[in-house]
Amino acid sequence: MTDTATSTTARETHGFQAEVRQLLDLMIHSLYSNREIFLRELISNASDACDKLRFEALGNPALFENDAALAIRVDYDTDARTIAVSDNGIGMNRDEVIANLGTIAKSGTREFFAKLTGDQQKDTHLIGQFGVGFYSSFIVADRVTVRTRRAGDPPAAGVQWESDGGGAFDIAPLERAARGTEITLHLREGQEDLASGTKLRSIIRKYSDHIAQPIRMKKEEWKDGAQHKTDEDETVNQASALWARPKSEITDEQYREFYKHVGHDFDDPLAWVHARVDYRDTTGGHEPPGTGSNGARRFPRRPTSSAPTPRRCWMPRRRSPSYSSSMRRPSAFRHGGRALACRVTTRHRW
Repeated sequence: MTDTATSTTARETHGFQAEVRQLLDLMIHSLYSNREIFLRELISNASDACDKLRFEALGNPALFENDAALAIRVDYDTDARTIAVSDNGIGMNRDEVIANLGTIAKSGTREFFAKLTGDQQKDTHLIGQFGVGFYSSFIVADRVTVRTRRAGDPPAAGVQWESDGGGAFDIAPLERAARGTEITLHLREGQEDLASGTKLRSIIRKYSDHIAQPIRMKKEEWKDGAQHKTDEDETVNQASALWARPKSEITDEQYREFYKHVGHDFDDPLAWVHARVDYRDTTGGHEPPGTGSNGARRFPRRPTSSAPTPRRCWMPRRRSPSYSSSMRRPSAFRHGGRALACRVTTRHRW
C-alpha cells in the first residue's frame, strides 16, 4: 500500500518562526560548500528514531507492529532529481511534526545562532549539536517533503510536511501503512550529481559507517554503458555498532568519526579507550536500610534512576557522588556502555 495524501482542503499552512527562517537562509546561502553534511544529518536523525523506538518498545512491544528489524534506506531518482532517506523508527504524529520541524522550542535554533563563529567548517559541525540537522537538507534541495506516521498510530494518522525553505510549511493528513519517516529532497539546479549511487555510497561510508542500523540501497550493475539499479538490496555501512565490534577491526579514523558523531564536536578526540563492559544493577540503584554483618548501620544509597537501555545493559543515568572523572562522557554510554570515545577535560569530583 502506497502513501496517499488526502484532499487539499485538509492542508494547513504554518509560518516558520523567525529564527528558523533565519537558519534556513544561512543554510542555503552560507554553508553550501559543505553540502555533504545533509546526508550525515538525515541518517543520524533516522538512527535516533530507530533507537527511540527500540527503547519505547521495551515497555510496549506492540510498537514494533510485527516488524522489529530496524533499518535505514537511501534511494535516489536521477530523472526526478530526488534523494530519499527513510527509516522504520518511531515516526512522528502531527503535533510532533510541527514542534520538531517548525518551531524553535524543539530545534535548538536559538542556541545554534549563539554559537556561530563565522568559520564555515566549525559552524557546519554545530548543526548536529543543536538538533538543526534536518534543515541542512535545504543546502541541496529547493523543496523537501516529509511523510511520517508514529509507531502505534493507525495508518490514517500519517502526516505529510512540505516546504520550499521559504517562510512557511504545509501540513496535510496522510494515509501511510508503514510506520517511521521518509524524507524526500528535490534537488536544486547544479546538485544533480548527488543523485548517484556511487556518490551517495561514498558519503555514507565517509560519515555514517559506524551507524548501528543497516543503511540499505539498491544494488547496481553496469549495463549498456551505465549503472542501473537492481531489485536486490545491499547494506552500505558496516551495520555493526562500533562498541560491539572487536577492537582489532576498528581504525583510528572510525574512532574519530564516532566521537564526532556522539559528541557533536568538530575536533578530533585527544584520546579514546575501548572497553567491553557488562553491567547489571538488579537493585535498581537502591540498597535497603538495615544492619551490616559488622554491626554498622547501613543507610540507603542515593537513587541512581537506573533504566534499561536498548542495548541490553542496565546503565545508571546519574553518577554517584563519590565518582571522580577526568573525562567527559558522550552519549556512547547510552548505547550500552561497550565503547567510549572522549576528549580529556579538567578533573572534577561529583
